[in-house]
Amino acid sequence: MANILTLTLNPALDLTVELSALQVGQVNRSEGLHSHAAGKGINVAQVLADLGHRLTVSGFLGEDNQQPFVNLFEQRGFVDEFIRVPGETRSNIKLAERSGQVTDLNGPGAFVDDQAQAALLARLEQIAGQFDAVVVAGSLPRGVSVAWLQALLERLAERGLKVALDTSGAALRAGLNTRPWLIKPNTEELADVLGTPVDTVQQQAAVARQLHASGVQHVVISQGAEGVNWFSLKGAWHAQPPKVQVASTVGAGDSLLAGMLHGLLIEAAPEQSLILATAIAAMAVSQIGFGIPSTEQLAQLQSGVSVRALTE
Repeated sequence: MANILTLTLNPALDLTVELSALQVGQVNRSEGLHSHAAGKGINVAQVLADLGHRLTVSGFLGEDNQQPFVNLFEQRGFVDEFIRVPGETRSNIKLAERSGQVTDLNGPGAFVDDQAQAALLARLEQIAGQFDAVVVAGSLPRGVSVAWLQALLERLAERGLKVALDTSGAALRAGLNTRPWLIKPNTEELADVLGTPVDTVQQQAAVARQLHASGVQHVVISQGAEGVNWFSLKGAWHAQPPKVQVASTVGAGDSLLAGMLHGLLIEAAPEQSLILATAIAAMAVSQIGFGIPSTEQLAQLQSGVSVRALTE
């Protein structure tokens, strides 16, 4: 299997509160509480580990509450290359209702100064050559500029690394300038960055052609319950997920990205890559937490995914 690096610049301690239904302005009694060391790149790493890959995780971690992350890395066998910074990693509260609706309350996180940013770049210079692919996922912490992110991505690209980018807003806009190997926006994120609607297959295909021409090889557009559209240089496909009981949508996109990366790195047939990735994402929304807890359940979900070639 592959040797993969995930970069999570703004990780989080996720506290998920299960509720029957959120009553704003009233006392709400939870039905369950779950705490996870998380962040998009870390979530991706957990799924990739379950698929058999070797993982190194990096980014910035607050010194004052790092233990849950250290515990997770040790449990999972991840190589820990995170740069520690003063203060606490942010805490995010997820209010998950029985309907599947999730309300996010995201904290600000620690401030990352120039010294820590330089330390991460230096560490990546030392280790980057050993990886088959790099996942850069999530938002930027306080102190880290979009220009710095673009410089980081350019360094990775100069080394010839396959970079999978999953972010949004100004960070995605800057990232597209570095021609990442794969991007995985949802329709809203892509429309926001490009300033054009991407609701229809025709609109998405037109945008994908432009991105392919700029150097992006794989454009994976997630559409929630409406499925996934994947535009590659070799073709385009749509996957429709099976219907599942939604517990939480947190981590679904990260799981999809991990599944796509896995399929591409093992050179699976496009349809098989998309079936597996879509099934993993469906599994993610049916649980609270990250990873593949049951291969039997995953196989059942795969049998419920339908894939077809896209035509304009």
